[in-house]
Amino acid sequence: MIDWSKINTVFLDLDGTLLDLHFDNHFWLEHVPVRYAERHGLDHAEAKGVLYDKYSAVMGSLDWYCVEYWSRELKLDIPELKREVAEKIAVRPQVEAFLQYLHMRGKRVVLATNAHPASVEIKMNKTGLDQHFDRIITSHQLGHAKEQAEFWQALQKIEDFAAHAALFIDDNFSVLDAAKAYGVGFLLAIRTPDSRGDAKQHENYVLLDSFDEIII
Repeated sequence: MIDWSKINTVFLDLDGTLLDLHFDNHFWLEHVPVRYAERHGLDHAEAKGVLYDKYSAVMGSLDWYCVEYWSRELKLDIPELKREVAEKIAVRPQVEAFLQYLHMRGKRVVLATNAHPASVEIKMNKTGLDQHFDRIITSHQLGHAKEQAEFWQALQKIEDFAAHAALFIDDNFSVLDAAKAYGVGFLLAIRTPDSRGDAKQHENYVLLDSFDEIII
């Protein structure tokens, strides 16, 4: 599936790729509605309705991923709410073995995530995955979400990489589309980002069940 001799840099997503997306889905779809209902005197169903409308309005933009935006918009301390359920943060199977393998093969390993720096810090403190990266880059540092062409242009300016010799793995098909348009040579998706969710399908991308599939 992968000719490692043709790859110099590996860009990896965080949520849904290296970490089980169940944490984020539970947080935004279950935990935040409970706390929002308490804060604003709503019942649970009303809170979910209001929140889902707010989510839909900014989905895919930088605000959608911004802890500061949601703290202001919802009048909630989003980082603190994440810490309340941090026990649900979990590394997906074979991730650490894969990261070690990449370094053994001499690849530059870069985390490229839409997650806000505050969220990244919480998750790294819980998992210790930060030790495996040569660099950690968030879309908030660059001012553009990964779904946007400008993200990849800004990334190129701070991380001098050959797009044709880069592998990028992400669970978000829109993000992969943007990477493909920029010319990233090797693209892989994740079949089941949320361990408790449904498997995905896509006609244009190879979907991984496990990182074991690309450890040669």
